Amino acid sequence: MPKHHRPERALRIADQIQRDLSAMIMREVKDPRIGGIVTLQGVDLTPDYAHAKVWFTTLSGDPQQTCDALNHAAGHLRRLLFKRLHIHTVPTLHFISDPTPDKAAALLRLINESCSPSA
Repeated sequence: MPKHHRPERALRIADQIQRDLSAMIMREVKDPRIGGIVTLQGVDLTPDYAHAKVWFTTLSGDPQQTCDALNHAAGHLRRLLFKRLHIHTVPTLHFISDPTPDKAAALLRLINESCSPSA
């Protein structure tokens, strides 16, 4: 899950990485395992900026296959980020599927089932 207590500079860099990656994934990644639109939920940077966890969701397709495809393309995306960002260390990217939307949908189903009248 994305963390919310980060120094201001790290927050700015993480936000810029998220914006740049969103655009690059749409334009640069042509892997057929990505079965729909990928939405980046957040980026967590290590304090030394060496690694970044990139949390994502998909509207359709298999999240695990999408995760595999994005992690396969991570080196290419990192090289593209290096050309765009003006920082000393561009982090190694680690894509992780964010389970929050699935958990929210399951909770909503349970609530709806418990509130529906018995016939």
